[in-house]
Amino acid sequence: MLSLYIAGDSTAAQKSGAEKPMAGWGEFLPFRFRSGVTVRNWAINGRSTKSFMAEGRLAAISREIAPGDYWFIQFGHNDGKAEDPSRYCDADSYKANLRRFVEAARGAGAVPVLLTPVSRRWFASDGQADPLAVGPYPEAMRETAAELDAPLLDLFARSQQLYAETGVEASKALFVHLAPGEHPNYPDGLTDDTHFSEAGAEAIAQLAAEEIRRHPALVPLAAQLSAE
Repeated sequence: MLSLYIAGDSTAAQKSGAEKPMAGWGEFLPFRFRSGVTVRNWAINGRSTKSFMAEGRLAAISREIAPGDYWFIQFGHNDGKAEDPSRYCDADSYKANLRRFVEAARGAGAVPVLLTPVSRRWFASDGQADPLAVGPYPEAMRETAAELDAPLLDLFARSQQLYAETGVEASKALFVHLAPGEHPNYPDGLTDDTHFSEAGAEAIAQLAAEEIRRHPALVPLAAQLSAE
């Protein structure tokens, strides 16, 4: 059985019942594959490359992952938290940390796959998705993938395209926008342009599947995707 590991933050993480209707795209990725792939979602709320490693999670995946497995790596939202030194990484430190993830995957005989962080729902004054919605980290991820010759899934670009095509108002449905009293988990309501609704998480998982299909280095994994 082929396994696909996800290392990432809250945008990909499995959400508890108390967090619903919030969802992470990693919850929906298993539904894109046939039975030959097991998705092991290690993404966890609030983590950056730095804190994920500091908590021993990189080392734990390294001990478990097997040769031929895939290791998806998506961080960026929390690496930019300058107010929190336990998580903050500037772009250069972020790239150095990503290199450690890639080296760990390759050292275990697994295939590292870098994913640019999904975009926040931020729009510029012209109605286009804000290119700085996750700061310098999407471009730093792209640079790292090129430097290390690692497969890249550009979820930042794809999600920005999705939001722009959906529109400023309609794209709210992809995120957790709740009026007071609308859901018992958020009695005061919630306006969150970072975390996905189930519809949004499912849409991002679909974009990930499309990116897998189009990448020439991921043909064996793409062969396990369910038919559209």
